[in-house]
Order: sequence, then C-alpha cells, then structure tokens
Amino acid sequence: MRIFLTGASGFIGGSVAVHLIAAGHDVRGLVRSPERADAVAGCGIEPVLGTLDDAELLAGEAARADAVINAASADHRNGAETILDALAGSGKTFLHTSGSSIVGRRDAGGRSDAVFDEETPIDPSPARAARVALNRDILASAARNIRALIIAPSLIYGRGLGVNPDSMQVPWLIEVARRTGGARHIGAGANVWSNVHVMDLVELYRLALENAPSGAFYYAENGEASMKEVCAAISRMLGQGGSTHQMSVDEAAGYWGEGPANDTMGSNSRVRARRARTELGWTPASPDLIHEIEQGCYAAGR
Repeated sequence: MRIFLTGASGFIGGSVAVHLIAAGHDVRGLVRSPERADAVAGCGIEPVLGTLDDAELLAGEAARADAVINAASADHRNGAETILDALAGSGKTFLHTSGSSIVGRRDAGGRSDAVFDEETPIDPSPARAARVALNRDILASAARNIRALIIAPSLIYGRGLGVNPDSMQVPWLIEVARRTGGARHIGAGANVWSNVHVMDLVELYRLALENAPSGAFYYAENGEASMKEVCAAISRMLGQGGSTHQMSVDEAAGYWGEGPANDTMGSNSRVRARRARTELGWTPASPDLIHEIEQGCYAAGR
C-alpha cells in the first residue's frame, strides 16, 4: 500500500513506519521540520513537511494514499476531520492512534479493580472526554464509506525502530530515579497499567491495516503491572536495592506536568486486547515489562 502517516518522527509513528516498510509498504511521513525530514528519510520514510493544521496538505496526501495512519496526536480533532473529509466515499483506510488512558481516572496512585475490553462502556474523565468523543466520531465515519480503525495502546515499552526510539512512562520513571537517587511513584503506587512491547504493537498496526474490518477498535496490551512494581524493577536495575519511595501528585507534576501526573502516571488503565487476539490473530511474543527493565533494553542503556 501507499501509506501517508502522521507523526513520522515520533516513537509510535516512526516505529510503525519502519515496520510497515519492512513488510513491503511505501510510507510518506508528516514531519514538522527539515531536520526531522532528513532524519526520517534515513529510515526509508519519504518525508512530507507540515503539521496537522495544514488542511490542504493533509487532504492532498490523503487523496493520493491508499491508507492514512494518524500517529501524531490522539486529540487533534481538526486534523482528523480534514483527513476523514478527504477520504469520504473512497473506501480507503484511516487508522487512528488513541490510548488506553481513556479508561483512566485521577486515582493519585490508588488501585482500581475496573478492567475494560473493547465491549466495555467508557464513562471518561473530564480530561479524556474529548478524546473519547473523537474516537466515537472517527468510528462513525465508516458510514461515509471510510474504512475507519482505531488502536488504543496501553503503556508502551521497549526500544523503538524510528528516529525517536524512546517511549514516555518508563524512561520518565528511570530519569526521576537517577536524579533523586531512588525510584519514585505517586502515592502508594498501587495503580495498575496494562502494557505492550513496541515490537508487538507495530505488528498489530500491520495486522489491522491489512485485515481489520471497518469500524474496528482495538486495545493493545500483553500484561499489566502496578507503578510500584515498575519502580521496584527500575530500582533493582539501577542498583538501588529494589526499594521505592512515594511522592505527591504535586511533586510528580513538577517532573512531568499536571496533566501527565494525574491522567497517566497516577491513574489506572487496565485493558484487555481480546478483539485483536481473536479477530486478527495477534500473538504478542516480546519479553514482559519487568524483564525488559531489568535485563533488556533499559538495563543495556544504563
């Protein structure tokens, strides 16, 4: 396929693009600067200079492509709507990247027992209401003869394939542990996130692109861990003895910002990728998160 992909220099977008190129697809990738254009070109991606606000450019690229993958922003409604309008009536694919934080609440490091699969209704927090509404509207565009698909990754770990090889949550926690001399989580760290290795995630994108039915929504996960368990693994990996320390939401916001502290690092996001496994035959096979921290790419980079 001829694919137009946004976020080509990002962790998810770059990794997906390189994986799809290896599978025989051609990828044109949106980037925001000439420097990033040069970088993605070195990965085999044909760069397109622009942003999600460049409506004419997005529409033209969507019209020329066989499929569009949005990996630049889960929340940019104008960009998504521009692409959908350009694809209306074509039967072409629009694969949008959301995220499993749509099920989360501001739990300040406390545990939740709520677990979601693709059929579980979501009552989103105010911070994620707009994202859930955008997801709904994207899937509804299937009625306009668009093959609309959504993948919602959970916590992503592992080394990426593109110009930006690092994810967010685990590197953030490692950085704080290094800076402060101890691994730190919000509150008790009992909050649980499902997780997925980046190499398993990019294979899910390929399977969805090639085989998913229109209107499909997929979570991406292969296990879960509490933030305290993740921090304990980081502590062991860094030679800090496995001990962890609590911090307040306000303290965490000083490291990562108020939104990420509340809606990502202190929340629960427990999902099950049942549909991907049963419908697409997705079979994650990468090392689990704790192993990757203690013996994999994070340990190798310490």
